Amino acid sequence: MDTLTPAEVAQLLGTSPNRVRQLLRDRKLMAVPGTGNGKIPADFVQDGAILKHLPGLLTVLKDGGFTDEEAFDWLFREDDSLPGTPVQALRDDRHTEVTRRAQALAF
Repeated sequence: MDTLTPAEVAQLLGTSPNRVRQLLRDRKLMAVPGTGNGKIPADFVQDGAILKHLPGLLTVLKDGGFTDEEAFDWLFREDDSLPGTPVQALRDDRHTEVTRRAQALAF
């Protein structure tokens, strides 16, 4: 998985690194757990913006009781029924199915 620093993400989004750190704090964006805010998956940025529907999906996962580690693992786990990973499905604009699955997993 390719990762980006907050400064690199800021450049792609046309904003400041401080704004990227705020997005991380606000749970609109997620870094690889255990890296502080140092490594943000490149897959979370598409066409100069945060992946559409990612912030909402992160909220669904958090509200569903997922830890950051569990949410991250789920987002990047292969799912033959999607097919691919939930992140890839978001990138392919199949967010409804991904959100439905996240809601069903809530505990």
